[in-house]
Amino acid sequence: MDMKEHVTVVGALCIGLGALGVVLAIIAFVFFAGIGVLSGDREALPILTFIAVVSAGFLAIISVPDIIGGIGLLKWQPWARILVLILSVIKLINFPLGTIVGVYSIWVLMQNEVAGLFARGSGS
Repeated sequence: MDMKEHVTVVGALCIGLGALGVVLAIIAFVFFAGIGVLSGDREALPILTFIAVVSAGFLAIISVPDIIGGIGLLKWQPWARILVLILSVIKLINFPLGTIVGVYSIWVLMQNEVAGLFARGSGS
C-alpha cells in the first residue's frame, strides 16, 4: 500500500469515527431527554434535558472536527494534515480504538513523503 492509500484510509477513519460520534450524540440526547419525559417528574425533566443537551453537545463538538479533517484529507488540503495530527494526539487517550487510530494517523501523516504530497496540495 502506498502512502496515498494510507492517507485515504486515515481520512476515511476520521470521517467514520466522527460520524459515529455524531450518532452517539443523537442517541445520548434522545436517551436522557426521553428518560426525563417518560419519568413524568417535573423536577427531573429540566435536569435530564440539561444533561441531554450538554452530553450531546460535547460529543458533537469533539466529533465534527474529525469529519471536517477527514474530508480535508481526502481533498489533499494542507490544513487538514495539521488538524488531523492534532486530533490524533488527542485520540491517543481514548483507549483502545482511539489509541490505535491515533498512532496510525500520526505515523502516516508524519511521513516525509506525505508531507511532500500535502505541500503540493494534490496528492500527486
